[in-house]
Amino acid sequence: MLNYINPALQVPTNHSHSGKTTWRSPSNLALVKYWGKYGRQFPRNPSISFTLNNAYTETTLEYAPKSGTGTDIELDFYFDGAKNEAFRAKQLKFLESIADIFPFLRQIKCTVHSYNSFPHSAGIASSASSMSALALCLCSVERDLFGTLQEDAAFRQKASFVSRLGSGSACRSVYPVMAVWGEGVERGSNLYAVPYAEDVHEIFHTFHDDILIISKSEKSVSSRAGHALMEGNPYADVRYAQANTRLNDLLIALRKGDLERFGDITENEALTLHALMMTSHPSYVLMEANSLAAIQKVRAFRLDSKIPLYFSLDAGPNLHLLYPDAHTNTVQDFIRQELAPLCEDGKWIPDVVGNGAVEVLS
Repeated sequence: MLNYINPALQVPTNHSHSGKTTWRSPSNLALVKYWGKYGRQFPRNPSISFTLNNAYTETTLEYAPKSGTGTDIELDFYFDGAKNEAFRAKQLKFLESIADIFPFLRQIKCTVHSYNSFPHSAGIASSASSMSALALCLCSVERDLFGTLQEDAAFRQKASFVSRLGSGSACRSVYPVMAVWGEGVERGSNLYAVPYAEDVHEIFHTFHDDILIISKSEKSVSSRAGHALMEGNPYADVRYAQANTRLNDLLIALRKGDLERFGDITENEALTLHALMMTSHPSYVLMEANSLAAIQKVRAFRLDSKIPLYFSLDAGPNLHLLYPDAHTNTVQDFIRQELAPLCEDGKWIPDVVGNGAVEVLS
């Protein structure tokens, strides 16, 4: 099994090893949801996602020789310009868990600066963007110090593998347009995501995903805890079988450009995800009253206008509105007039399917 463990990635003691790298990695929206995992971040079912563009994390990793001689990893972590000890503890635990993949982590001091373009922990996949951005930075450090990972495909596959170890959904964020993660799909793997843009109709390459910020508050139950609760969910096995069937059906719709079938599957997947939360033990509800009000308005608008506007949700209250580029003006007028009043402070993020993670060159 591929694991990338490489004891040779250690910097010679007489080698100068200082530098800086920055990556901007987007969030992604799963259309068929990954919910439930086993082992070391393996999915119970395959998933497919849109890669976003405007909802992203930008992370800069500065590295220099350690001041001491111990083997502990040295890390300073800044979020939105301020030291954040809670995030530092989470990132340090992650770095310790992958030190066998990147042994040089015990030889350098890391200073990480990170920020999000969207509210943290509100139901947009912030762990996907943040963990993939950090993994991409680590792969850049490896490339710069050792001359490895020169081919983009090899670079992104390793970044996807490492991202998965920090946050399962993060493995999909490194690729443009769409990515698939999980076995049961052609070329699919539980170890990393694979790009899927070339396998879908061109209409999806310019799809919109406008995000209604129904609430900016941190959600009451984390995704990590939600995944764990699937172990006792009485509908878990039925759900995993359903996800495989729905994914195969969705892949056909994506290839054909069948918007009606795409929308039907996508909306049902979003509602299934929240139904699984409600049937967990203990149960919990992350949608809010305005989430449901927005869903009703979207469905009424679609019925009246015949415009293919569909919704999805991640593990939170905020709606993702999915539609083809040709309907941008009409849909966004509808958002401003009817849906923005349902959002906290009238906040919504116009977004589109994007080109994946990019290195920010200074």
